[in-house]
Amino acid sequence: MKTPSRVLLGLGLGVEPGLTDVRRLLPEARACDAAGLDVVSISDHPNYADRVDAYAALGMILGATQRISGVVNLTNIGIRSAPLLARTVAGLSALSDRRVILGVGAGSLWDELSRLGVTPRSPAESVQSMEETIAVVRALTGGGPPVGFAGRFYQLHAADPSPEPTPPIWTGSQGPRSLAVTGRLADGWIPAHAADWRSSLVARSRPLIDEAAMAAGRDPSDVVTIYNVGGQITDRDLPKPRDEDGRWVGGSADQWVDELTSAVLDYDAAGLIYLPLGQPESAIHRWMHEIVPGVRRAIAESSPQRGR
Repeated sequence: MKTPSRVLLGLGLGVEPGLTDVRRLLPEARACDAAGLDVVSISDHPNYADRVDAYAALGMILGATQRISGVVNLTNIGIRSAPLLARTVAGLSALSDRRVILGVGAGSLWDELSRLGVTPRSPAESVQSMEETIAVVRALTGGGPPVGFAGRFYQLHAADPSPEPTPPIWTGSQGPRSLAVTGRLADGWIPAHAADWRSSLVARSRPLIDEAAMAAGRDPSDVVTIYNVGGQITDRDLPKPRDEDGRWVGGSADQWVDELTSAVLDYDAAGLIYLPLGQPESAIHRWMHEIVPGVRRAIAESSPQRGR
C-alpha cells in the first residue's frame, strides 16, 4: 500500500519557447527565480519550426537563474538519442549546480516527426524505448566504471559514465506498460492530458505505478506525482471551479489556494506546475505572488494540526 509522502517538492511554472514570445522567456524565468518558485518547465516539440529547441532554451534558463530547477516537460525521446540525452543532462547539471530534472515520455506525433527523418515506432516499441532511455541515462550518470548495455534500441560498450549524479527522472506515462516502467524506474510521474488529483485517470493509473514499484522492491512513495495544472485566475470566486466533467477550470486566488492545498494534503501531490496557456500575464504574476505563497502558508499551518 502506498505511503503518502505529504511533502510538497515543488511549485512551478510552465513556459512556452515560441519564437514570437522568446523575448519573454528569460525575464519570466528570472521572475520565477526571484519569487522563490521551485521549477520552470518547458515543452519539447522539435517538429515545430516556430519554437526554440527545448534544451537550448533550458540551458539559457538555467544560466539566467540562481536557484530554480528546470525540466523539459516532456523530452521527446523519439528524436533525442538516450546516450546524447544522458550527456546533455549531465552537462546541464554540472553547469547549474544540479538544478536539472529529466522529464521523459514514450513519444508521440510520429507522423510529424517522420518529416524530420524519424522512423515511427509502435506503442510497444515506444514504451520499450522509454524504458531503455531511463536505463541508459542512469547507466551513463553517477560515476563508476565503464558500463555496457544491450537493448533493442541502444547498446553501450564499455562507455564511461559521467561523475555527475543521475538527476531526478519524471515520466509522462499513461498506458499500463508505461505506467509499470514508471513504477520500476522513475522518481516522479506527470499524469497525461493535465489530468488532476481528482480525475478518474489518476485514480486508475496511480495504483498500477504502485504495484510495479512494489514488485520491483521499491517503496511506492519513492515515485511522486507532479501535476501540470491550467485554468483561469479570477478576481472573484467562481460558483463552479470545476466543469461538468469534474475538471478544474480555475477561480479566485483563494479558490486556487484551497484546491492546491487539498491536492497536496489530501491527494498526495508532490509538485504543481501552472501552465498559463491562453491566460494573461497578470495570471502568471498572481500565480507567483499570491497563489504559490498562499499554498505554502496553508500547508505549513496545517502540518502541526495534522500531526496531532
